[in-house]
Amino acid sequence: MTATADLLIGEFVRTLDERHRLAIPPELADPLTATGSDCVLAKERAGCLSLWPAEVWQPQIDAQVEVMKSKLKAGLLTQRVGQLQELGRLLSTRHKSVTLAGRGRLVIPEGFREFLGVEPGSELVIVGAAVCVELWLPSAWQAFIAAEMPEFRRRIDEMTA
Repeated sequence: MTATADLLIGEFVRTLDERHRLAIPPELADPLTATGSDCVLAKERAGCLSLWPAEVWQPQIDAQVEVMKSKLKAGLLTQRVGQLQELGRLLSTRHKSVTLAGRGRLVIPEGFREFLGVEPGSELVIVGAAVCVELWLPSAWQAFIAAEMPEFRRRIDEMTA
């Protein structure tokens, strides 16, 4: 997905099957995997995972890691080792490379299922979030929308001004 690619938008409800697979709708899966089936699944916030094209996610995370490495090498993090360890722990468990199988099927890995709190038969809301696809618990999605929708008009006016 490039900067000029179409935005990923849409909202769909799907059920996690007995093999922990989730069918990503073609409207989102096709542009997400336009340059290959490799994606990155990331723990975002309570009740939400995000699915990114690997070529978008990896440069971002690599740049952040390089900044931390250079600061560590320069001795700028000597007094912040605890914070660095916390970031390392989260970085180690936050994301995982995944592949979308045929018909846009995503197997949600074990640690990510626990983070999300889903079991086979659970419904998820699949949302196009412009640059990635998000997988939401329905209750978390409803709470997010209720909290954020009142600001929609102001935000879109800011982004399009």
